[in-house]
Amino acid sequence: MSPNRDHWSSERRTAVAAAEEAGALLRSRFPDGFAARQKGELGDVVTDLDVAAEQLVVGRIRERFPHDRILAEEAGELAGDGGGRTWLVDPLDGSNNVVIGLAVYVVGIALCVDDTPVVGVVHDPMTGRTWSALRGGGAHGPGGRLPSSAVGRPLSSAGPLLAWTQGHGVSRDDAVACALRHTLELRSRRLLQLWAPLVAWAMLARGDIDGFVGYRAEAIDLPAGALLAREAGIALRHLDGAEFGGGFGGPDTGRSFVAGRPELLPDLLDLVSPFSPGTGDRRTAETVPTGRAVPRSSADGTSPSAPTSDHRPGRPSA
Repeated sequence: MSPNRDHWSSERRTAVAAAEEAGALLRSRFPDGFAARQKGELGDVVTDLDVAAEQLVVGRIRERFPHDRILAEEAGELAGDGGGRTWLVDPLDGSNNVVIGLAVYVVGIALCVDDTPVVGVVHDPMTGRTWSALRGGGAHGPGGRLPSSAVGRPLSSAGPLLAWTQGHGVSRDDAVACALRHTLELRSRRLLQLWAPLVAWAMLARGDIDGFVGYRAEAIDLPAGALLAREAGIALRHLDGAEFGGGFGGPDTGRSFVAGRPELLPDLLDLVSPFSPGTGDRRTAETVPTGRAVPRSSADGTSPSAPTSDHRPGRPSA
């Protein structure tokens, strides 16, 4: 599939309009005009805002592209005609933040052809800002085309500013996740855990942060964020350094990634590569700049543990 920056312009317009309409709905009822209930047994929540925003977005896509397949956060799969086009709809990325009154949430929409993201949209209801990308057509925000990954911005002597997400299927005491996160905390200036992965992708695309690391990220919001970052000049890799496509297919074990400004990527890969599949005993320790070994973390609390957050089927948790 060759890139064509005009080929999916109609799809992007539809996605932007739907995301902004859903965002207006969310904003009108935040922070007090909704009800929430527990979802599953892992402390996750769902609100009636999730459902209402999703119905709005799905309806707009169905009106314009009635034969396309849709994968939506709450409704699941809405079958298409088998043409290889799949929309991914995350109507409220950051539901746990909304429930506690934290205004860190976005609407995310993507279109994939087969497993390749071709349209990505992220809308922030609280600020009214929208970021979007077309495959081969660059990434755009409220001020126009985003500059290419903020190349040249000096790196802090304290290390990179990173964001972290781990997937729904990752247990709190997963040894690899704990060790990887602990290493990033030790070697970065700050490790953000936002409970809304699409917020982190938008920050990375804008150049607000230096990198983003995901461990077994789930599918629903990955294509929109990955395409936005890639079209803004961000490099995306699997933990072993192989190219990372950012699609939604396959098991979550194939969706661990590191993304960052190209000039920082070698250093980021040095941090994460010991935790890629197949490295065996290399996962048990990491060396910090002083030469002191960082022991592998475990459930006994040997390293800081991220909150169990946004454990929602089809969505990464941050």
